[in-house]
Amino acid sequence: MSDTITRGVRVQTEGFFIPERSAPERGYYFFAYRVRISNEGPRRVQLISRRWVITDANGEVKEVQGAGVIGEQPSLEPGQSFEYVSACPLPTPVGAMQGSYQMVYGDGEGFDAEIAPFTLARPGVLN
Repeated sequence: MSDTITRGVRVQTEGFFIPERSAPERGYYFFAYRVRISNEGPRRVQLISRRWVITDANGEVKEVQGAGVIGEQPSLEPGQSFEYVSACPLPTPVGAMQGSYQMVYGDGEGFDAEIAPFTLARPGVLN
């Protein structure tokens, strides 16, 4: 789990393994992750795009960028939150994700909200 705040935008993440969608014998491990984005600042803010950096246990790095999250570009008033669940397959039983959300205030001022690193791991693989 990770929890970080950038300019009043809190991003909390948690990854979990989905065994029924995984095939370890073929080197396919399916993970999901839950994200909660909360506006703890005094101004309305909107999520415009995302950038994820995904690293597997072999050190292979994949970068994913795109507009919004799960097809949405949520706008959050002060005190509001937005939650979603997405997925990430890996070729290894352990990996990590981190990144940023590109945010914009109502007046057009933009900034990157950090997504702190969090681990994706099949249960029992890490101590």
